[in-house]
Amino acid sequence: MQPADLTALVALTHELDLACVPARLEQVYQSDRHTIHLQLRTLEKKQWLLLSWHPQAARLHLCTPPPKQPDTFTFSQQILHQVAGFALVSVKLTSPWERVVDLQFAKRPDDEVQWHLYLEVMGKYSNAILVNAHGEIVTAAHQVSSKQSRVRPIQTGDRYALPPALLEAIPHLDESFDSWRDRLILIPKEIKRNLVSNYRGVSSSLVRSLLAAAHLNGDRNVTDLTRTEWEALYQAWQIWLTCIDQKIFYPHLEVKGYALTPSLSLDRSPSIPLKKGEEDNSPPFLRGAGGDLKPLLSVNEFCDRYYSQQTGQVAFQQLHQQISQAIHNQLAKLTIKEKEFLDRWQLSTQADDFKNKADLLMAHLHLWEIGMKEIKLTDFHSAAPVIIPLDPTLNAQQNAQSFYKKHQKQKRAALAIAPLLESVQQEISYLEQVSTAVSLLELTELSALQEIRAELAQQGYLKVTAEYAPRTKNSKGGKNKSNRTKQEEIPDCHRFTTPNGFEVWVGRNNYQNDLISFRIAGEYDLWLHAQEISGSHVLLRLPAGAIADDQDLQTAANYAAYYSRARQSDQVPVVCTIPKYVFKPKGAKPGMVVYTHEKIIWGQPTGLRGE
Repeated sequence: MQPADLTALVALTHELDLACVPARLEQVYQSDRHTIHLQLRTLEKKQWLLLSWHPQAARLHLCTPPPKQPDTFTFSQQILHQVAGFALVSVKLTSPWERVVDLQFAKRPDDEVQWHLYLEVMGKYSNAILVNAHGEIVTAAHQVSSKQSRVRPIQTGDRYALPPALLEAIPHLDESFDSWRDRLILIPKEIKRNLVSNYRGVSSSLVRSLLAAAHLNGDRNVTDLTRTEWEALYQAWQIWLTCIDQKIFYPHLEVKGYALTPSLSLDRSPSIPLKKGEEDNSPPFLRGAGGDLKPLLSVNEFCDRYYSQQTGQVAFQQLHQQISQAIHNQLAKLTIKEKEFLDRWQLSTQADDFKNKADLLMAHLHLWEIGMKEIKLTDFHSAAPVIIPLDPTLNAQQNAQSFYKKHQKQKRAALAIAPLLESVQQEISYLEQVSTAVSLLELTELSALQEIRAELAQQGYLKVTAEYAPRTKNSKGGKNKSNRTKQEEIPDCHRFTTPNGFEVWVGRNNYQNDLISFRIAGEYDLWLHAQEISGSHVLLRLPAGAIADDQDLQTAANYAAYYSRARQSDQVPVVCTIPKYVFKPKGAKPGMVVYTHEKIIWGQPTGLRGE
């Protein structure tokens, strides 16, 4: 994920100052420990402004409304208590080449500023700090003690001081080519390192974009560059400074991250339109009518989409790892427990052997002699010789009674172990089902993964948190199904279409599996699942009177095979039945069902894998 650099902050603050000033602060919501959302009302509309001091993604931009979840953070409540109702009168950088954004609030747009909300975008040192009109820190996202930093402690009640000034040179649009090159060539290092270390406001992502525009390898030493290459890089540099100066930006994705300067051939300035007949080398989404460069998205819209996707992917990966690790650890414990139960079960099968030995002893009491440690007798059924170990301190009858007691003990053990073993095996089967669902999810399916997280928390496998609290029946105290909202009844499951136009619904997790199997499924639908293999529940939706032909059934079976643990197989047996023959046993965990009246269809996931 690419952090917001100075170029992005210049572009964002410029747009925000035009779009959100003046605006009344109405609400403050903190979605996590690194992000707050400010609800601003202008004369035209309400907008949400996101401020993040995340170590890898500190930024600010307009965003979609945040999710409606309880806000348990004191930082947002302190800001709301102090600044609610005030007008946002300015959004600007504290200095043109510093990464500190100053959001200024006053009682009215023309009054003196009463509050400053500083957002410091500085990597792992990023922070958000509320300061009053006297320059005193009222609250901060991160309190920094004098032990943590002698240079710049940040504590409530202290005077706010800006971060230490940068020492690098300030880029100028009017700096000559020779002066610029001389500065960069002074120390013989890689060109990408010298660009970052010699000028303010130059980030590694900007350097990567400039070098790509100039078709240069950033690992090359500055002493190896030809004059032509220097000139190409200087033109890219000038294009960047022109965008900063004119506050015109062209956001677009690159191979790694994004850029806000146009990806153009360097024979013209970004502010000069295309001549008649001139080839346009810019990305298609930057081309406007008549050949002029026109960004289709504002920088705020672009950043909202980019960081929403990136942070979602990061959150998915972190949650995926947490869930996978928890399931792996639990399965390891259950496997050990299953082995212990199986070993004890094997011992319990010796109960009949103890009884046979006792019966033999009782039938041959006359053959016992004092001090015998074993006796050799003939088996009643097989007529084979049997050697029976004896306790020399006991007589034959007492030894027989000892074997009878062992027989009874093993029988009781078998009765006790059987339900325990079955319970452990059911739990293993359930966790394998969840593990399969997790493994089949993609980076864009964060909500489905969060449902799995809530399910595991509800089942006691993960610690319950406010962010991933288990689902409740409804928001008004557990009323019946008829009071559920329509949105709650329709799962965000996979949906596909058969050759004849019928829908195929595939659950992404156990919550969705239960929903489509027991609440969504109609009497004309067909239910499918990989046979004896963990996987998703699949529903072939059929309207009244419709009949699915072989193509439709095969398509649904292919999806049932694909969304199972046997995805990599060439053929997978898939059971197919009608929903009324699918049951959930009493006390069964989510997603676990039994079925009857099934028929087998061989699913073929190969085609869905793109092979």
